[in-house]
Amino acid sequence: MARITLSCLPASWYCSVSLLSLGCAPRQRLLLLLLLLITSAFLLLETYQRQLWGTQRRSGTQINKYLSLTESMEATDILNPSLNYGIVVDCGSSGSRVFVYYWPPHNGNPHTLLDIRQMRDRSRNTVVKKIKPGISTLATTPTQASDYLHPLLSFAAAHVPKNKHKETPLYILCTAGMRLLPESQQADIIEDLVTDVPLEFDFLFSRSHVEVISGKQEGVYAWIGINFVLGRFDHPDEEDATVEVTTSSQNQQPISRRRTVGIMDMGGASLQIAYEVPSAITFNSPQEEEAGKSFLAEFNLGCDVEHTQHVYRVYVTTFLGFGGNMARQRYEDQLFNSTFTKNRYLTTQTGLSKDKPYLDSCLPVGLSETIVRDNRTLHLRGQGDWTKCQEAVRPFLGLHNGTMSPRGVYQAPINFSNSEFYGFSEFYYCMEDVLRIGGQYNSEKYSKASMDYCSTQWSTLKQRLENHLYSKQADDSRLKYQCFKSAWVYEVLHSGFRFPTDYPNLKTAQLVYDKEVQWTLGAILYKTRFLPLRDLQQEALRQNHPSWLRSSFVYNHHLFSLCILVVVLAILLYILRLRRIHQREQRQAEVLNLLWVEEGEALLP
Repeated sequence: MARITLSCLPASWYCSVSLLSLGCAPRQRLLLLLLLLITSAFLLLETYQRQLWGTQRRSGTQINKYLSLTESMEATDILNPSLNYGIVVDCGSSGSRVFVYYWPPHNGNPHTLLDIRQMRDRSRNTVVKKIKPGISTLATTPTQASDYLHPLLSFAAAHVPKNKHKETPLYILCTAGMRLLPESQQADIIEDLVTDVPLEFDFLFSRSHVEVISGKQEGVYAWIGINFVLGRFDHPDEEDATVEVTTSSQNQQPISRRRTVGIMDMGGASLQIAYEVPSAITFNSPQEEEAGKSFLAEFNLGCDVEHTQHVYRVYVTTFLGFGGNMARQRYEDQLFNSTFTKNRYLTTQTGLSKDKPYLDSCLPVGLSETIVRDNRTLHLRGQGDWTKCQEAVRPFLGLHNGTMSPRGVYQAPINFSNSEFYGFSEFYYCMEDVLRIGGQYNSEKYSKASMDYCSTQWSTLKQRLENHLYSKQADDSRLKYQCFKSAWVYEVLHSGFRFPTDYPNLKTAQLVYDKEVQWTLGAILYKTRFLPLRDLQQEALRQNHPSWLRSSFVYNHHLFSLCILVVVLAILLYILRLRRIHQREQRQAEVLNLLWVEEGEALLP
């Protein structure tokens, strides 16, 4: 019969356990059964908890993400002394806005970024204030710069707890308006801010905290902001899409991490694109390398330069004149000049009167429009042919010298089989305001909707607007130029940036998680990336003085419970062994006594 020897027991307790019966004493058998039952129960509990925790871990990221989103919508608890605060002033061309952010203490993990959120007041409104005009209007009166920003800084100071002011960093970042000024005028405005702001406000502020940022920096900050809100800098779960990333560090193994999203933003005047380039780029020539590197930014969002988990290489560029309104203006200018040139050489009268209008394929059918230049008027009549409109706008992309990118500039490669993009501003308005198909992009659906719109009579479109069938943002201007803009957006996307027509991972959006994502969020995340070093250093000091509460087995309650169980069983075994020894000695004493009695009786006369 098969037997199992329990060699873990003391030497005096060796016994064989049959698969059908136990060949031990009753007390031993009972103890062994108890030990086997406890061990089996423990293993079953461990297996169950692993399965349970596995499920929780798989859904934990989603749960934590939504909990985090819910918390970010609540009023900020300014009574919490552990919260940290930061202030960013966006000095734009038309005005300036101040944003107040906050974050809890860093958790001590060097691979985790700060959990920065926009501050909310008691009414749960975001703490933001805007003033007009832009700071660049002070070019001739730079000594008024600090007075100009005073309302914004006072507003921020009223929301940040007074005892936190000295440790609250303040960043004043200027964009397009200031970039247009001569460097001497920029320097005068900055000098006034550096000198006067610390006299009135006790924030953490120095000369390095105020600057005129480039368009490239602004694009990088926007890219950081959207990916941070989407949680793309977090550690990946099993179900997340990942990419293999190689950095410029020598002997660095590829890193597998969560896939980031690229962004495209088309305003009225300019077009921006930014996306991560995970793999190292091979250039065809030194000239291409020099041009390409001017569009690439590599930076480390981690709190320590030694850790490369958050090193990102991002392609970012701006195309001036490629915004929806400026593209239409360039189109009209070319249309005007070419038509009058043809009329002069061919002695025709096309477009000179309402009776002989120029047929514009990029206007809805039946719409009459005029272009006025230099006291001359060109009359247009909508033809509503979206396919012809595409052909007409394609040359304005500047696809020359064999390149297939807007204006012929270098474009870093995109892995269309493993990437994701968000389209903002005109990408969203063009698809949502009248076509009502914003969100997930489908080129076939978009093309059909655009064709149908362009070929619809202008009177019908106007009637639909009056019946509120379009979004609240739609107006006469949107209806007039929707046909042109839909063709322009399509060509920018597929002819300019070379996105396949079956590309499945493009979303158009205005808000992310019901809030507008500002580049200022990316800016403060980047500029405060080294602040967690303080928490890491404090954690290191605590670890240098460990106590039994910080011992590793305390944090693993399963191992701790198992140790307690082993100790208890060992004590029980020892006590039972002592009892058995005592009983054996008692029996031996009784036998000796009996022998002595028998011998004594034999000696009696």
